[in-house]
Amino acid sequence: MKSWYHSWVAALRIARRDAWRAKGRSALVLAMIALPIAGVSAADLTARSAELSAEQQAQRKLGAADAQVENAGLGGPILQHPKGVGWAPAADDKDLRLPPSRGNTRDATAGALKAVLPADAELVQESKAHIRVRTPYGLLEVQARELDTAQPMVRGLFTLDRGQLPERHGELIATEAFLEESGLHVGSSVTPRGSTTPYTIVGAYEKPDELRTSELLAPPGTLLAPLDQALQAAGMRGVAVEDSWFVTVGGREGFTWNMVQQANAKGLVVVSKAVLLNPPPNSEVPLFRKQGGSGSEVFPSRATELAALVTVVGLAMLEICLLAGPAFAVGARRSRRQLGLVGANGGDRRHIRAIVLSGGIVIGAAAAVVGIALGLTLTLALQPVLEQQLGTRFGDFDVRPLELLGIAALAVLTGLLAAVAPAVTASRQTVLASLTGRRGVRRAGRVLPVLGLVAIGLGGAIALFGSVSELGVVVVAGGSALAELGIVALTPVLVGLFGRAGRWLPLAPRLALRDAVRNRGRTAPAVAAVLAAVAGTVAVATYDQSREAEERHRYVSQLPDGTGKLVLNEEGGWREVPAVREALSRDLPVAVRADLERIVVGKPDCNQYSIEAGCGLVEVLVPKDRQCPLSGPQAQEIGRDQARALAKDWRCAESSRYVEYSTVVADETLLKALAVTDPGTVQALKAGQAVSFDPRPVKDGKVTLRLVTDSEKAREAEERGEDPPGQDKVFAVHQAPAGAEAYGFRLVLPPAATKAAGLTTVAYGSYFTLDGKASSEQRQRLNGELDWMGVDAALYVEEGFQGGEGMFLLVLSVFAGLVTVGAAGIATGLAQADAEADLKTLSAVGAAPRLRRTLSGFQCGVVAAMGVVLGSAAGLLPGIGLRLAERREQARMYREASFFGFRDTATPYVPVVVPWETLAVLIVAVPLGAALLAALVTRSGGAVARRAAG
Repeated sequence: MKSWYHSWVAALRIARRDAWRAKGRSALVLAMIALPIAGVSAADLTARSAELSAEQQAQRKLGAADAQVENAGLGGPILQHPKGVGWAPAADDKDLRLPPSRGNTRDATAGALKAVLPADAELVQESKAHIRVRTPYGLLEVQARELDTAQPMVRGLFTLDRGQLPERHGELIATEAFLEESGLHVGSSVTPRGSTTPYTIVGAYEKPDELRTSELLAPPGTLLAPLDQALQAAGMRGVAVEDSWFVTVGGREGFTWNMVQQANAKGLVVVSKAVLLNPPPNSEVPLFRKQGGSGSEVFPSRATELAALVTVVGLAMLEICLLAGPAFAVGARRSRRQLGLVGANGGDRRHIRAIVLSGGIVIGAAAAVVGIALGLTLTLALQPVLEQQLGTRFGDFDVRPLELLGIAALAVLTGLLAAVAPAVTASRQTVLASLTGRRGVRRAGRVLPVLGLVAIGLGGAIALFGSVSELGVVVVAGGSALAELGIVALTPVLVGLFGRAGRWLPLAPRLALRDAVRNRGRTAPAVAAVLAAVAGTVAVATYDQSREAEERHRYVSQLPDGTGKLVLNEEGGWREVPAVREALSRDLPVAVRADLERIVVGKPDCNQYSIEAGCGLVEVLVPKDRQCPLSGPQAQEIGRDQARALAKDWRCAESSRYVEYSTVVADETLLKALAVTDPGTVQALKAGQAVSFDPRPVKDGKVTLRLVTDSEKAREAEERGEDPPGQDKVFAVHQAPAGAEAYGFRLVLPPAATKAAGLTTVAYGSYFTLDGKASSEQRQRLNGELDWMGVDAALYVEEGFQGGEGMFLLVLSVFAGLVTVGAAGIATGLAQADAEADLKTLSAVGAAPRLRRTLSGFQCGVVAAMGVVLGSAAGLLPGIGLRLAERREQARMYREASFFGFRDTATPYVPVVVPWETLAVLIVAVPLGAALLAALVTRSGGAVARRAAG
């Protein structure tokens, strides 16, 4: 035991001195290990610091209050989750009615609270609503909040950064996110849309859990109630306010679970601090008993997260070992004389292995210290940035020594694993070979290539099986990873095959290729590292471009390319349409503008979603024999095979394009804007005849419109499969040919026909085509005018399918390029260090000075080219396998959807696209760039080598 201990102490001392002598090589390996360790430690610190304790969560949610209470709005008892994140009716009663108004709900909640709370309880009301306010840029939707900030129980809900709290009417404070987004500042005035009263921003605050939330906070009764009155006075929809109450009950126990259940019996939902800190057992939660579950919240499986984490860490360790292993191998060869002296003085193979392994331990330990220190420093320095990215403030800067110690152990283990193969190789050399510097004749092993072939075959079979079986993408990913590891195992043999191409190359590339083949111990790991990085990029590129081709196929244009629409859907917005049309023609390069009107039943301000009294609907009636059998109550009696057949019936065809109104009033200019060029259709509309683009409502050359005065009765009739009651208007109609596309419109009525039928119409908006393309400045100018008008106008211009920006793929490509250049550069640097004597000999016998630079460039390019070629081939397998698995899954979903008669479910189209452009860039540009970079940073001259000491 004493001998073992002293031998390892000596080995560590020798390794430390050797690492200090070879500072460049040691720094290279240390950086490779320390950088991932810094990232892992920073991620651990960030995750732990962002993870709030139960006490911190309760404080940010409730402040100093004991509970927060709100009305569920069911008008009856409920059962709730202990955390207040979900609830359900206590009884299966489908006839529960919502409270008739906000005021009654507020009064009912206050009364229910008084019945539950003790007499000395205190209440603070909070009101929230979404409103729009005017800013220098236009209109901005924000969350408005009313709360008495002087009450002690709200302390902790927000943090006042600067300024003062609002105390009187006309004052409010704003979040930092709102100030940044709106361009306002403390001291500015802001006016809600629909109101003429300006409010002064007297302070800035932040919500620790919602840093990116735009919010305004005002004293109770000073913002939402006056705004609601102003909107209703202007004939506009009022403010939808949500009320809740913060409660303190006194006593040590707080708002107990029994009190929560009593509040649930009154229809109240409660978030209690006492229950958050000490939740009841699942057996005491009625909601869990009713649902038959354990109450576990829906989050990703911890096992899945752990598996993903282990996979990522394992791949990172593999990359580091592949890149650091050759450095230890070269170090062992540079120290072979020293190792030989150890053997000559009685040391055996285990002592040689201990010295080389100690080098990995020393570098790993140093990398652990540097990496963790760097991770701590970065996390502390970037804490404000990290909090903004996460959208929440850290609870505490949580440093967990055991976890950091585990990360440090990971660094030491990585260094140790990287030194295993060089240690075994160095221990097998004889003392004579080590002292004389001879490498001897080494025979390539046969076990590793055989295992590689087996892994490739087995991994490919597993991936293929996963793509056609129910096991899915996990099996495909596992099989692809196994096949990739098999290619890594075959890398030394494949490098040897590449060497056979050297006979046809000029001198410098031939020397570089032969040197790479001769020294496979440092070439193969670098090639394998490049292979792994490139394979991942190619796999993602294959999957990404295949998905983009699928999305392009599924994309449904809402309008012809270059055509736009500007419509007003808000109640009462028809009054602003003329001014909006003028702004459109003034600010955009409009070539054709088609003005649309819509039919109204009842009040002019009603639209098809209005449910107020006096608002009706316009329905296009479809004769019974032309209705789709899959619509209505009869669809429940249709069998599976019949549903599949009916899904292809012309009566069940539905347009996937969306428009606000399927029936509009317009002249033939609309057809021009929609690129409808059929002469008969254009002439019919021009002559005052209605045009139908849907064949189902047309019978005997006529179409029937039903004016429904009671929208609620219309919906009830639709649920029963009946036509809604109302007054009918019959129009002669021209049926557009099947090839004519109206982009969602079913019926276009000419103005003369609607006037003759006595229908009431109001302005709706305009469709238009552009002369060229609208610039960003023109769109901003139009949006600015619309905001100044205060209208809710929806502007849309069809620009065709817009694929992904490819930023993720670009980042992956850059990462693969950096890893490729780095691995090739490491291999090149090690090759130069390993073959320094040969290079100096070349200079001594008359080789040109540029030979060193040329040889270095080709050495780097050769390693990069071999890794890129092998990685490209390896990366296609998982990409194709994942797409095949998706194809099978989507086919299954389509079969199930067709059984239930979903007519909008398209036939699966899951293409496999090979990313030729990405492959071309990787195969050509990356090796060429690596070679040029290596040639530029290499010195062309070198001193003649001195005679080696005997």
